[in-house]
Amino acid sequence: MKPRAALPRPRRDAGANRSRRAVWQALCGGALLGVVALARSGPAALPSARAEGPQHGRLPEPASLPALAQAAATRGEPVVLLVSLPGCPYCETARRGYLQPLAREQGAVVAEIDMDSAKALEDYGGRPSTQSAVARRLRIRVAPTVLFLDPSGRELAPRLEGIVVPDFYGAYLEERWRQARGSLRAAKR
Repeated sequence: MKPRAALPRPRRDAGANRSRRAVWQALCGGALLGVVALARSGPAALPSARAEGPQHGRLPEPASLPALAQAAATRGEPVVLLVSLPGCPYCETARRGYLQPLAREQGAVVAEIDMDSAKALEDYGGRPSTQSAVARRLRIRVAPTVLFLDPSGRELAPRLEGIVVPDFYGAYLEERWRQARGSLRAAKR
């Protein structure tokens, strides 16, 4: 039997290895910074899953998105809709640390739906649906997701998906809320 010639090994570019290593280090470093920032924010940022229900500061859950949109439209405000999961500590952080103060201090119209709930919810088309079906139609993949919607259900500003670094979340939320308000007001002109 004739020996097979070994295939030449492809030469590895040292620069490509450095690039891969730099990307990997940046990803790991970003994740580490997020964990450190979350740890610094203390136990309030990671509440227990039992801290649910109206007595623990849940946002209003609408029965009808058109009715919610109409209430927001009469005030000249966009709908800020949190799509969450029960027991999600990041959802709780978004709710308590950012969205409740936005509603209380700035007068934002804020509501919440559960992306796994079978609770009845009238969708923007006026059709009976459920919270989870509406979340699927809105293509929600991550909890928490915050949407900024006009009266017809169109997004006025880029959605906020997840919480990577809590230190910047408030600034991102405020910026997108202002962008949504500006878009809504510009559409009325």
